[in-house]
Amino acid sequence: MTSSTTSGGLARFNALEEHAAYAALHEVCASAAWAHRLLSRRPYSTTDHLFVESDAATAGLTDPDLDEAMAGHPPIGRPKPGDPTSSREQRGMAGASEELKAEMLELNLAYQEKFGHVFLICATGRTGEQMRDAVRERIGNAPGREREIVRTELGKINRIRLARLVEEDA
Repeated sequence: MTSSTTSGGLARFNALEEHAAYAALHEVCASAAWAHRLLSRRPYSTTDHLFVESDAATAGLTDPDLDEAMAGHPPIGRPKPGDPTSSREQRGMAGASEELKAEMLELNLAYQEKFGHVFLICATGRTGEQMRDAVRERIGNAPGREREIVRTELGKINRIRLARLVEEDA
């Protein structure tokens, strides 16, 4: 949902003390640079404004910042225990067969071996098979191309998480 006026959730976010707003943003994206940029641009007049700033911050991440952001994401098929966000986002793997889960584990390890980081994909709404097919396809990418895909996927994830942050009732 986008808005032309400040929603209740967005107004609450704008009003948070800096440390609380930083903590909320860190739950969205583990990159400190991304969170600090979004903090420095408050207050946001609309969710569109917040999304534009998030996209710009994601585009501006250095390689170490992007690595920091990716480190906050668990491998596909292994959501963080007790973390409702990663469980919700990876719901497509929840009902996957043991064979598919085993294949994803192997593919995740091969991907990590090649690229040095977790396979990152906006998993929301994707089936286990779609995620498997994506990692199969992307493992053949050159490292530079893959980092740009990762950046795009991170931007999608950040938008979904920001929307939840500012649209939830207090």
